[in-house]
Amino acid sequence: QVQLVESGGGFAQAGGSLRLSCVAPRPTFSLSTMSWFRQAPGKQRELVAFGTVGGTIDYLTAVRGRFTISRDDAQNTVNLQMNSLKPEDTAVYYCNSSSVQDTVWGQGTQVTVSS
Repeated sequence: QVQLVESGGGFAQAGGSLRLSCVAPRPTFSLSTMSWFRQAPGKQRELVAFGTVGGTIDYLTAVRGRFTISRDDAQNTVNLQMNSLKPEDTAVYYCNSSSVQDTVWGQGTQVTVSS
């Protein structure tokens, strides 16, 4: 099965920044909605941001204005720039690629923000 390869997680102090990247080597990338989800310990997985083929972008209210999602269809890559990080952003972040054919998840990357 096609794997999504995530990178860029790690540790940051509150107020700092991290950039997550996801490479999705699949021929349907340009036809897929690309999203970032996150799951904190003891909580449900939640949608953080998504970018559709048609250019629609939206964010979880809690991250709007701090996070920016971008996709590069030529490189089959989607990025999540995270600024002004808060301790409550601590979670495992997952890349997701969804098309009419299938939905594929990445393995997750840990983001830890200290106060």
